[in-house]
Amino acid sequence: METFLNAAAQFTDPFMLFVILAGTVGGVMVGAMPGLSSTMATALLLPFTLTMDPIPAIALLSALYCAGTFGGSITAILVNAPGAPPAAATAFDGYPLAQQGRAGLALGIATVSSTIGGIFSIIVLIVAAPMLARVAYDFGPPEYFALALFGLSMLASISGESAFKNLLGGAFGVLLATIGMDFTTGVDRFTFGFYELTEGVHFIPVMIGLFAGAEFLTQANSLDRVTVRAALEAVKLPRWADFRQTLGTVARSCGIGAFIGVLPAEGGTVAAMIGYNEAKRWSKDKSKFGKGDIRGIAGPETANNAATGAAMVPTLALGIPGSATTAVILAALLVHGLRPGPHLFNETPTLLYGIFIAMLLANLMFMGLGLLGAKLFARVTLIPTRFLWPAVFILACIGSYALNQSIMDVSIMVISGVGGFFLKRYGFSAAPIIMGLILGELVESSLKQSLIIFDHNWLRFFERPIVVVFVVLTVVSMAMPLIGGYRAQLRAKMPPSADVPGD
Repeated sequence: METFLNAAAQFTDPFMLFVILAGTVGGVMVGAMPGLSSTMATALLLPFTLTMDPIPAIALLSALYCAGTFGGSITAILVNAPGAPPAAATAFDGYPLAQQGRAGLALGIATVSSTIGGIFSIIVLIVAAPMLARVAYDFGPPEYFALALFGLSMLASISGESAFKNLLGGAFGVLLATIGMDFTTGVDRFTFGFYELTEGVHFIPVMIGLFAGAEFLTQANSLDRVTVRAALEAVKLPRWADFRQTLGTVARSCGIGAFIGVLPAEGGTVAAMIGYNEAKRWSKDKSKFGKGDIRGIAGPETANNAATGAAMVPTLALGIPGSATTAVILAALLVHGLRPGPHLFNETPTLLYGIFIAMLLANLMFMGLGLLGAKLFARVTLIPTRFLWPAVFILACIGSYALNQSIMDVSIMVISGVGGFFLKRYGFSAAPIIMGLILGELVESSLKQSLIIFDHNWLRFFERPIVVVFVVLTVVSMAMPLIGGYRAQLRAKMPPSADVPGD
């Protein structure tokens, strides 16, 4: 308790509060820019923290990390251009709500869900760090392969109306993930002589193209169409009834985000995808998803923010980054002469509590920014399309280029946008492609590593209890849509009188 009070006392300094506020505002702004993630921002900011003391330096990076995860939801909802990868799933239902003139409702749900997920993750970080770190340490290549396989099994029901089209899109995403050098054999695959493709196709340009690029082309077809929206409705914030509708989804996604976040290298993107899928899976009326269901916003936003604090668990307790951004924070700890691991808990507990408090304050601050700024942000939807979308396209090009300073990434974004436009016209969803691309690399690399470990003996996968659990979950996940379709056929064959009770 004395250590906590010593850490809290440092945050009475106005400079510390300014540092947290600056990190929060900067994180929201960077997160809202398509293609610019909190990972990039923390990496650029890291050199400037070298002259700072360890606690304000790590507090600044942690605040930017938390706020950047939330910031991506702003442009995902308003213009269908996820500002950060974890916000990709938020666009599935957030943008349709904005098109209906209810952007304020969507932004309010995203803000509150993000805050709840973030605070829950900090509680997990403080209370359950040793236990969760031990579980994460048990994950090897076989466990990661089983986890990725479970994620791919969700493609049939993640979005859209056709399970077959979703699976086909996911398979295409996995195929895209095989582009580049096979690091096991050293052979280039599908690079067609472009050395820029040696390291593979990054999902950020593809994501920007499939969402923002495709929507840009769609809007270009309807520039002369007059859309009438009620300004007051556009800036209307959620009511208690709206929050009550999402309570179950938020509670479920807190657990999903914390579990996925604590797994090294997973981060909030996978957590958001699974959070969205589970929100849809547990819903009695799935037809509203993809058309503006607020549970489709609460699910991924809670999950990706719940992954932020949880991702710090292996980073601080084991020195293993829980996400790309925590890898930068890990580097900052090392630069400041701190050793992540048990020594950090024993030697510098004040620093740890400082990180906890900084992340908590960042969540509270971006909640205030989100709710107070929601009405201002929502007015973006009232800007005429002919002015809004060219600006979005320019930002999409900048965001794609900024990833690796490569024109090839801009070309990939443009190609993905054109492809996404035609895929959308023929009823294909972007979500399975993105998820297949994200999980495809993990599936391939972990499978090859596992086969090397097991000397190509497939049966040894079932010697690992965690693998068996994920395999069972995968089978259940694949069977559920089939069972649901079979039950729907049975109901359709029932005579009408069977559904009406007798008089």
